[in-house]
Amino acid sequence: MNDSVDGGPDTPMEIRHLLRTLKTALELALVARVPVDLLNSLARPAGLLGAVTELPVDTPAVEALIPVLLSDARAALERWDRWTKRRAPPA
Repeated sequence: MNDSVDGGPDTPMEIRHLLRTLKTALELALVARVPVDLLNSLARPAGLLGAVTELPVDTPAVEALIPVLLSDARAALERWDRWTKRRAPPA
């Protein structure tokens, strides 16, 4: 699997946490009426990660998809973070 932030392999718990974070960001993005491309970048990995976490992790299809989906999810969350920071009121 893909390497996590700390350099180790992603555990199922880390993947579930990332999925929860992604789903929360997606919900907030819907309410914030973000541009469609940002919304899609959050929705795609959220939906696919949700689906593959329901499958046995030791299947070739899941093993092949997980690293790509984790990378996409992290990139989408970084885009979401940048978008929200640009719109935050000045302190």
